[in-house]
This record gives sequence, C-alpha cells and structure tokens, in this order.
Amino acid sequence: MKLSALFGKAELELSSEYEDIEIKNIVTDIEKVTNGSLYVCIKGLRFDGHENIGNAIRRGAVVIVCEQVRDVFVGGAAIVKIENTRSVLARLYNAWYGDPAGKLRIVGVTGTNGKTSVCRILASVFEEVGYRCASIGTLGCRSVGGRALENVGVDPLSNMTTPDPEVLYRLLYEIEKDGAEFVFMEVSSHALALCKCDAIKFEAAIFTNLTRDHLDFHLSMDEYFKAKKKLFSMCKTAIINADDQWGQQLLNDISVRALTTSCEENGDYIAKEISFGENGNCSYKLCFNNGSVPVELNMGGSFAVNNTLQAAAFALDCGISADTVSLALSKIEGVSGRMEWVNVEYDTGFSVVIDYAHTPDALENLLISVRSEKKDGNVVLLFGCGGDRDRGKRKLMGIVASRLSDRVIITSDNSRSEDREAIISDILKGVDKEKTFVVIPDRKEAIEYAVKNARRGDVIILAGKGHEKYEIDQTGRHPFDEREIVRNAIYRYFPR
Repeated sequence: MKLSALFGKAELELSSEYEDIEIKNIVTDIEKVTNGSLYVCIKGLRFDGHENIGNAIRRGAVVIVCEQVRDVFVGGAAIVKIENTRSVLARLYNAWYGDPAGKLRIVGVTGTNGKTSVCRILASVFEEVGYRCASIGTLGCRSVGGRALENVGVDPLSNMTTPDPEVLYRLLYEIEKDGAEFVFMEVSSHALALCKCDAIKFEAAIFTNLTRDHLDFHLSMDEYFKAKKKLFSMCKTAIINADDQWGQQLLNDISVRALTTSCEENGDYIAKEISFGENGNCSYKLCFNNGSVPVELNMGGSFAVNNTLQAAAFALDCGISADTVSLALSKIEGVSGRMEWVNVEYDTGFSVVIDYAHTPDALENLLISVRSEKKDGNVVLLFGCGGDRDRGKRKLMGIVASRLSDRVIITSDNSRSEDREAIISDILKGVDKEKTFVVIPDRKEAIEYAVKNARRGDVIILAGKGHEKYEIDQTGRHPFDEREIVRNAIYRYFPR
C-alpha cells in the first residue's frame, strides 16, 4: 500500500515528498521490522521505541512514525513526526485493514466490574432477534456464529480485556468479513489510556461502575475515572448506571445523549420488585417510559440485575420489543466464572461458587448476594490477591472478607513475580483476627481443605480466578482448573 493511501484512509497529514513510498507492513516491535516496514515508535512502561529508530532503518524500515527524533539518521527512511504515536497507531492499523471500525456497529462496555457479563448478555439478546453478532473481551474473541478468532494473533491465555491495535483491528476486519452487524466489546481503562480504541466511533458506550482497581497503573481514582470517561467522548449514546457515584459524575461531565439505569428508581430504565431465589436465580420488573415487562433470570446476585438491566436498556433503545428482551434474558444460563455454581453428579449437602471477584467492591457484592440467597449453613470464602498489581486493595479485601464471611481461607491468586506469602501478609492487615480464618498459600491445597471441611448447608466461594484455567507464579503460567479440583476433592472426601 502506498503511504499516501494509508495516511489518507487514516485521515492523517503527509508531506507530498513521501506519498509514493510503498509500505509492506506496520510494526512496533523492532524484531518484526523487515524491508518496506512502517515502524511506529511507542514509548512503553519499560521500553521506548524511539531508541530503536536507527536499528529499524538498518533492518529495512522505509517510514518512521515518531514523536521525536533524537539523532541524525541515514538510509533513506522517511521520518514522520506526530504528537501521539499511540493514537496514530490505532488509526493506521484500522486504515490498513480497510476501516472495519467504520463498517460495524460497535458497542463498548467499560467499568471496574461487569464488562464481561454485559457483553455476553448483549450478544445473547441481539442474537435472539437474529442479528449477526461478535464479541471481544476477557473470555476471548468470537465472530458470527461463535467462531473463535484465536488464529489472528489472540493469545487465548493472555487474559487481555482489550487487545493491542495490531490484533484489535485485524479482529474487526475478520468480524466485518464474516458479516457481523454488532460487536460487543469490553473496553478497559488501560486500553483507553493507551489509545488502543482511538480509531473507533462507538455506536454506544455502557458504564457499569467504578471501584478501586488498577491504581498501580492509574495512581489515583481521579485518573482511573478520567481514563474511563474518554470512552464517552467517542460514542453516539451513553448508557450509565445512575446508582454509581462515578456514574453520576459521568452524567455531569459528558455531552453525548445519555440514558440511565437504576435499581433505586432514579433512571430511564428501572428494575423494581427485585427478588432473589435460593438456586442462583432472580427476577425483577423492568420499567421504562412507556411500559414494563417481567424478567426472570437464571443468574443470581444484584450484579445480575444491574448487568441485564443495562443490556436491556440498549436493546430497547435499538427498537427490540420488551417481550423479546425478556424472553432472551430468561434463556441466558450465566457467564463462565461469574457467580458460577459448580455442578456435581450428586448431592453433597453443600455448594461451591466460582467468581472472578478480585476487587473489594466485587467481593462485597458477591458475598452479599450469596448471603441473600442462602438460609442455613456458613459462607466460606477462599481468596487471594494478584501479584504485581494494586497493593492497596489487599487490606481492603481482607476487611470485606472478615465482615461478610463466616470462615475465610486466604491463599494465592496469580502471585506473578511477587512472593505469595508477602501478598498474604498484606491481606492479613485487614483480616479481623477474632474471626475464623486460615492461611493456606497453595491454592490447590486450600480448595481441597475447603471441600474436606465443608458442612451441610455451607456455600464455599472461590473468588478471584473465575473463568481462568491457569495460575501464574514466579516460575510462569501453569494449568489450573478450579472446577476440576473441586470435583476431584468432592469425589475423594464425599464419595457417592
């Protein structure tokens, strides 16, 4: 592709002397530079691509896109200086793949908790009507008909909420080629801060909530909120959880058309008469400006109400009938690793729930939801905190665990490069020493201990890993399936 065509599609200015340069690929990794490459210099957290400009030219790069030139280079490469290489990178990749972002109706979902569930629910509702849908997020990337898109550079084990531009716009290209109409996409605060989505004009943006997380990256809640808020300058319509204090702030700060959801009677779409069952289900009446409809869910917890309410709001705003929305919601069986009740072939007298909750707020909501659905027995919580992440939330999670659990088992959860005992020590600063708790650093041993000591009526909650089927420690990534560990322990200690 000629540089003039690429920059034209990306709506970027280019000097006429560079127009006829032929580009063979776009790269940010110096190891991928070949003859004919356009090399974009990205300043990362640990490495700065600007330091490799000379090396890129020697490897055959014909165009260098950079924010600054530190030395005089020879070799014939065109030097294009711009203000923000991250933002331009997104636009260049989108242009390279023929502007798939402009041909799709993309809905971005952001917030600390609930992104995965809202995207899954949206896809289910819109597919019920017959729309061709795709999804991008933590649980993977899927095109029309559920076709997995791991063959386009997505590492199924990466657990990256929003892929990097090199992969993201190729995904959108594949999705558009498959004939998709809607794409439901999780948009992380990291992705927004790092400009990964800057080439996308979102059909709608959904704000679920904002609670403490990722402060190792954003440093403050204000900066975290600022990153989230960016999405709402890139969309046509905003759907905002009005029950969240940051949602209220967002409503005051944005200028796009906004619709609100609420469980407290202060929104455009309101959940009333909420009722929770004992078997992981709930119901409510969905009320809106010109009517209402009953909703029956095969999911439990207040977050299930919030998540389905936001998905329903967008569906209704798109013209899908209330009865169809209600029917679609009733068919959803839940989301992997989100308040997922582990199935066993026979009755053991106790239950096990797996959930991704890894923030203080998510853990609190999970525990409150489980307590509201059970009548006898104890709530046994097993959890840890991730390594190389926000240390400040560890004590807070310890406080929540002690306050809302009957028994607590503190263990590891993706300790990464940190010592797991050091992480546990941080958690213990918030644990009430007068309450019942035990420390078992090995997560597999901790799960087996929880099962072995379960009593009739107990609910064991395994929090933190959710859908993940691996554990990361100082030696790397290892297979780790909590469902398999639970079932094996049950068969061993509670044989039929």
